[in-house]
Amino acid sequence: MSTTTNHLGTALITGASSGIGAVYADRLARRGYDLILVARNQDRLQQLATRLHAQTGRSVKTVAADLTAAGDLAKVEALLRDDTSISMLVNNAGVGATAPLLQADIGKMEEMLNLNVNVLTRLTHAVAPAFVARKQGAIINIASIVAVAPELLNGVYGASKAYVLAFSQSLKHELGDKGVRVQAVLPGATATEFWGIAGMPVEHLPTAIVMSAEDMVDAALAGFDQGEFATIPSLPQAADWQTFEGARLALGPNLSHTKPAQRYGVN
Repeated sequence: MSTTTNHLGTALITGASSGIGAVYADRLARRGYDLILVARNQDRLQQLATRLHAQTGRSVKTVAADLTAAGDLAKVEALLRDDTSISMLVNNAGVGATAPLLQADIGKMEEMLNLNVNVLTRLTHAVAPAFVARKQGAIINIASIVAVAPELLNGVYGASKAYVLAFSQSLKHELGDKGVRVQAVLPGATATEFWGIAGMPVEHLPTAIVMSAEDMVDAALAGFDQGEFATIPSLPQAADWQTFEGARLALGPNLSHTKPAQRYGVN
């Protein structure tokens, strides 16, 4: 058993039974976090919890929950509000889609928006006041590169991840001076079950663009350690994001005036 003497509180991770969430669980346990793992598949959760406890000595609790079910969501919200050991929330649970809007099932799109947007918002809303009261805590929101490149996949999926990015930006602005760290992670194609569920098995993607979940999470946590707000694991130059963000901020002074711009010829 490899244990660490660090104790950094408890990290609650959603979508923790496999893929990116399971790797976060592994890495955070090894850093010194106790864990609360949330996902639908209790068997997978328990197997992961048993392994991580044996390997790291950390406390690992599991919560079998379908976050799209009101009762299960309320149970996790209550944990986030009431468990004072929780020092990090990793909003990883999500689902995607690859088919164009015209070929998409609107019911599935609605379910995707509920999980990717509503659930993430409610869980963040549940924990944020506690973090502010304790003047410490971290919120890691797993977005996607489609937040800034929505043409790549299903537009509703892209829009849901653009929400995650915008929401995270607002959280950083609102909570940054209150001791709460906020990070948005924007992975590219990552080798997980996500793709098969979304309708395009990862084996159908060019291997040159697919990153392992282990590398993705390690890069995301390195970005967290470096104080990044937005982490795009495959982006070679951080300056490229800063240019992108700088262009957005440069719009600020002219986004709202009493009169339309002269170029419209309205006055």
